[in-house]
Amino acid sequence: MKSALHQRRRPPAEEELREIPWLALLQTKERERAVNELRVSDALAGDYVCRVGRPVTYWFGTVSGLLKMSTDDEDGKTITFTGVPPGGWFGEGTALKREAYRYNIQALRASVVAGLPLETFHWLVDHSLGFNRYIMNQLNERLGQFIAAREIDRMSNPDIRVARSLAALFNPVLFSGVGDLLRITQQELAYLVGLSRQRVNEALTHLQAQELIRVEYGGLRILDLPGLRTRMVGLRNKDNQA
Repeated sequence: MKSALHQRRRPPAEEELREIPWLALLQTKERERAVNELRVSDALAGDYVCRVGRPVTYWFGTVSGLLKMSTDDEDGKTITFTGVPPGGWFGEGTALKREAYRYNIQALRASVVAGLPLETFHWLVDHSLGFNRYIMNQLNERLGQFIAAREIDRMSNPDIRVARSLAALFNPVLFSGVGDLLRITQQELAYLVGLSRQRVNEALTHLQAQELIRVEYGGLRILDLPGLRTRMVGLRNKDNQA
């Protein structure tokens, strides 16, 4: 049975194609094939894009909105790995191996999700040097992201969790569509970090006081991304010494 999200799929509009970063890396014939095969769908808050155990059929990316990647542990507790803001594409490892998904991808708010059919994905891997370089960069950057996330998640300092999540969401390689302003609410960030909205608000206040971020209406602006990452290291060292 096809999901409602799959049933709502449609060809992408021109402005939506401009939000797909890897299209610019393709040769003319490669781009024509990709554009002809790409589909987008309007996901509602709570819609699942991917679910654990389901076979991979598309390689997905966020055109607008915000998704989260998570799984459930043996006790049924949800473990969130990361958010996927605009410009973020995910699941290339699963697509390359043609495996079933080991995580859930769910829309935190109304979002536009793009999908490239699996066979077209493999055709580009076989024929496009630019696409291969993009996938290699994705895999390399994501490996570093998840290693850092696993290390920091073991620490008890809540400010570390907020700082790490923000730094990850502003990753210019994985999420090229974000720039220096991320449209996200404090409640959405709380879902991603696994803390209460009140505790997230406290952490954001601390980071803003250090002029690392600025809280704006409907979003967060990064003022100093290297400084935010340094803040993470400082907090981690302090946490280890406690």
